[in-house]
Amino acid sequence: MITNLLKSILAALVATILFTSVGNAEPTGVWQVPDGKSHIEIWLCGEKLCGKIAWFTDPHNADGTLKVDEKNKNEALRTRPLLGLGIMSGFTETSDGKWTKGRIYNPEDGRIYRSKLEVKDHNTLNVSGCVLVFCKAQTWTRVK
Repeated sequence: MITNLLKSILAALVATILFTSVGNAEPTGVWQVPDGKSHIEIWLCGEKLCGKIAWFTDPHNADGTLKVDEKNKNEALRTRPLLGLGIMSGFTETSDGKWTKGRIYNPEDGRIYRSKLEVKDHNTLNVSGCVLVFCKAQTWTRVK
């Protein structure tokens, strides 16, 4: 009888730990995009989220110089290195694990997308972005 009671207590404790860890999962950290070619670091900027390109597979040109933000709509910003470039801003937490009203800059096309994030669990972040009525969603995986 005591063994069954201990098993029940242990099972309840494990369930509580698992449930709490999902509810407390944070979007801060380093995330890999689906194609595996870049990592995005996300951190708190006050009460909002910010993010930057922390790593990508080929940050240098053939001559050894760093690749730059050449597709930016603003010509004055086209000399900024892509590595370390801030690409996420303004995300506001709306409920447990959900962040909205953010912006993500995509250096591949030079566009800024209205975006939202949803932390599914400690290792999974759903990211969606829209320009006008065109939207795209991705699942990012935690690196660290």
